[in-house]
Amino acid sequence: MSSAVRDARTGGRAAPLFGLPAVGVVALLLYVPFLWTTYVSFTDYDGLESPVWSGLTNYKAMFSDPDLIGALTNTLLWVVGMVTLPVALGLVIAVLTYGHRWGTWLRLPFLLPYAISGVAVGVIWGFVLQPDGALGQALGFFGLPGASTGWLQAGPGNTLMMIVAVTWQAAGVNALLFVVGLQSIPAEPLEAARLDGAEGFRLFAHHLWPQLRPITTVVIGLSIVGSLKTFDVVWVMTQGGPGTSSETLALSMYKETFVLNDYGQGAAIALFLSLVTFAASVLYLRYQLADGDSR
Repeated sequence: MSSAVRDARTGGRAAPLFGLPAVGVVALLLYVPFLWTTYVSFTDYDGLESPVWSGLTNYKAMFSDPDLIGALTNTLLWVVGMVTLPVALGLVIAVLTYGHRWGTWLRLPFLLPYAISGVAVGVIWGFVLQPDGALGQALGFFGLPGASTGWLQAGPGNTLMMIVAVTWQAAGVNALLFVVGLQSIPAEPLEAARLDGAEGFRLFAHHLWPQLRPITTVVIGLSIVGSLKTFDVVWVMTQGGPGTSSETLALSMYKETFVLNDYGQGAAIALFLSLVTFAASVLYLRYQLADGDSR
């Protein structure tokens, strides 16, 4: 056996050893906290004394608590709202500005809010939607109804208004992703369609929209995962209130853990939210991939 072959075999056997540090870091930062959270969710733990095993008590309390059922309902409302409003508005912006001479500049005002953090979005829209805020004053100035409406004072209206606020931030980046999808469409089939008389909505429905399917899958998938974890905007604008009318699961997890010091209940909500996010992502991608393969 030559020395070159012997060195190659030795290097092949040693190669996995070089990956051990990376595997160790991932396990330490990802899997160990997940396993610890899973264990804590089955205990009575206040963060100070040792956890006491309590079985399914936290999960039974979670599914029998009307406030947490309300938080689950609000979270589902966020999913529906974020999959429709920002995606639809981003698609409209992309289609109307794509190919336009000033398309880049026309999209810029919609893209700038994405550079703002969720906390800043909450502060801005909190100022707009307060009873004596900018929106109320503008309606009152023009003599329009609704000037004294408490936009954030009752559910589910407060959740819907916060979805509008996040739509203002997210529509621009969705438009940018759709523009990338439009740029990937070959020009020849579109020119042939135009020669056949396809214009306007007919061109979009029969030629553009079917070829935007891959990027639409990405945009909707990101919207589902992001909306399930909604926290910062709600915390800044209403802190889940009044009462618990606008709480989401992520915000309930934070309150149970860091406000009420019920780490066991907070861990149960965190694990449930993680499983819901994972299941929704897998089911959505499997449906999209299976549907794509059948075409």
